[in-house]
Amino acid sequence: MQDHEDRNIHPETGRFLGRAEKEALLGQHGVVLWLYGLSGSGKSTIANAVERALHVDGRFTAILDGDNLRTGLNSNLGFSDEDRAENVRRVAETAKLLAGLGVIVLVSVITPRRELRVLASRLVGPDFHEVYVRAAFETCAQRDPKGLYAKARDGAIKQFTGKDSGFEEPDNGCLILDTEAASAEECALLLLKHLRPIVAGRSSTAK
Repeated sequence: MQDHEDRNIHPETGRFLGRAEKEALLGQHGVVLWLYGLSGSGKSTIANAVERALHVDGRFTAILDGDNLRTGLNSNLGFSDEDRAENVRRVAETAKLLAGLGVIVLVSVITPRRELRVLASRLVGPDFHEVYVRAAFETCAQRDPKGLYAKARDGAIKQFTGKDSGFEEPDNGCLILDTEAASAEECALLLLKHLRPIVAGRSSTAK
């Protein structure tokens, strides 16, 4: 790939307000919580519960939900390996931009392969926190809140994660929220417990 100079692209940063000024205004430090797991595992439900709790705390947040993004920013992408990688790249770059403005970003994207999580982590940088929302394929198929598993079973959806396309569980000791062992509300509390010290510990330097 050509560098910025070869393409006559010159990113402008020096004259912009810096991250510290944005974080000082919000009184918090930007962070990216990357929730991933099978469709129906509970990612969006947990993200919504955490966002509402953070809002009560006076924190400024944003949710980047995979389905929502595929109706707009990523509407031209399918579910091939290449398109999944591009989907993750776009979401990660968006999350990075928001975190750089001091926003607490909750990402809810299936992200089935380890290499995709590595890509997201590399693009976002030190603000990245990986959160695996675990539930077995059979459990998610029973829940089937969007009717996707039924469509996949009937052959109406191709490259469906867990059926036609594999899902790789993490092996890196990331935070795991098991929605078979605990309710979505309990998992949200666990995530908040994980997050609040990070935000509190960093936001003191931003005020």
